[in-house]
Amino acid sequence: MFVTNPIGIIGEEEAARMLEKKGFRIVEHNWRMGHLEVDLIAESKTEIVFAEVKARTGTFGDIRPEEYVDENKKRRMIAAANGYIKYHKVEKLPRFDIIGIIVNPQTNEITYRNHLENAFVPHVRTISSGSFTGQWKWGHRNKTIGRK
Repeated sequence: MFVTNPIGIIGEEEAARMLEKKGFRIVEHNWRMGHLEVDLIAESKTEIVFAEVKARTGTFGDIRPEEYVDENKKRRMIAAANGYIKYHKVEKLPRFDIIGIIVNPQTNEITYRNHLENAFVPHVRTISSGSFTGQWKWGHRNKTIGRK
């Protein structure tokens, strides 16, 4: 989702700073491909990180912000990452991170931050030679890209 609320903006700015402190360069904020989106894409010399940022004003019970990333969101991140990798011909090792941030709504102070590096690993499916035709098509920013 495109960030429009102030807590989300503060959370993504903090998440970007966290990645930069670890030596990554932010290459995209809120990268979109059709209905899919990745909050932050960052890279180092050897890795490319696809990060989901969850910013909240508190916890609900004992549930921390990063715990709101469910299996459906992970699948959507993987699909978006695949599109990004194909579109930009990325050859670096991909990694999926989740960053949880809690912001005090009165002061905008960050009261909690947690960076789950390699939070999940995509499942690899084997494609038999007969099941893949070699054709694919992606829509991105009003452009259609693909291979036939």
